[in-house]
Amino acid sequence: MNRSIDWNPALERLPFSPIRRMFNTAATMTDVLHLSIGQPDFPTPPHIIEAHVKALREGRTRYELDAGLPQLRDAVAKLYNRLYDIRLEPENVLITTGCCQAMYMAIHAAVRPGMEVIVVEPVFVFLHVIEQAGGVPVRIMTTAKEGYQVDPQKVIAAMSDRTCAIMINSPGNPTGSVYPKETITAICREADRRGIAIISDEVYDRLILDEDVPYASALKHAPSLDHLIMTSSCSKTYSMAGLRLGWAISSKQNIEALQRLHMFISTTENTATQYAALEAVTGPQDCVGTMVKEYRRRRDRIVQLVSKTPHMTGYSPGGAFFIMPSLPSAADSFDVAMRLLKEARVCTIPGGAFGTSCNNALRISFATSMETIEAAFERMQQWLARQSF
Repeated sequence: MNRSIDWNPALERLPFSPIRRMFNTAATMTDVLHLSIGQPDFPTPPHIIEAHVKALREGRTRYELDAGLPQLRDAVAKLYNRLYDIRLEPENVLITTGCCQAMYMAIHAAVRPGMEVIVVEPVFVFLHVIEQAGGVPVRIMTTAKEGYQVDPQKVIAAMSDRTCAIMINSPGNPTGSVYPKETITAICREADRRGIAIISDEVYDRLILDEDVPYASALKHAPSLDHLIMTSSCSKTYSMAGLRLGWAISSKQNIEALQRLHMFISTTENTATQYAALEAVTGPQDCVGTMVKEYRRRRDRIVQLVSKTPHMTGYSPGGAFFIMPSLPSAADSFDVAMRLLKEARVCTIPGGAFGTSCNNALRISFATSMETIEAAFERMQQWLARQSF
């Protein structure tokens, strides 16, 4: 007799996360230096913590409206209106349990079985969600040598009558690459003309490391919200990853459609956390600048270290807190990352977790102290110097 549930085939096809495999292995070891963490290493700013605690003490523990706390929807809309000089209204915003839920809903809502979804590789784990939704991924490859920048004409050339959606992620996870205005505008305009959905993951939108370079959001450069779903959250900007609060932004009609799916996933979001998020987006913003300044300092140093590391090809990531240098083409990132962990006690993430085209790369996070970065690279450089590919 089968001793487990006869699972839905869609679940059975989902792989176990290579990221979790690295973390789980590292948890059994001592003296491990982590360059693997995908969340800020800064404490959540005190004024946000106080707002969270205050909400709990005031009994803000009951259900709120399913689309989110009205004043939070309004505050998120006004935040982007200030940032990008656009005209969002509260009804353009749907509050979610982090950016991941917003992305999951956007993909399942916009992807039609058997239709194609254009993705730029390396791509975060949502590739598997596309397949779960019945979509057929069409991959556009980018490389470390070109700073993981995508040629918008390649994306446009991949569009067809079978394309139902395009996923873009800038700043990118795992690469930290930031697309210029020309790239975002070209892709969004052609997608809008053809009636193809753009799903834009902008969770790192406030972590822009190149000074005096304006961030190109799809919210600002798409012709309309009719074929756009933008997702983001408080996790990275305000170091609130564990509080799980994000949002989707689109046309009012699209948000109403997404609400139907949202009702059957989480019904409503954590009420006290919504008050914390309200304080985050309306309160002092200097905490964001402080974090970005430190990420920039670390980025500059890690670019230097990568350039001096045997076998690595690097670039300068423009945002987030990741860099994904490549190794020689024969390298297997899963093997390299695991041996680097076991033999040198440095935890990175195999590039193959983000697509077959980048299986010769390693994702490195600089959401950690400069001391850890320096010590980890000293170990890595010595270890890689002994390798041949």
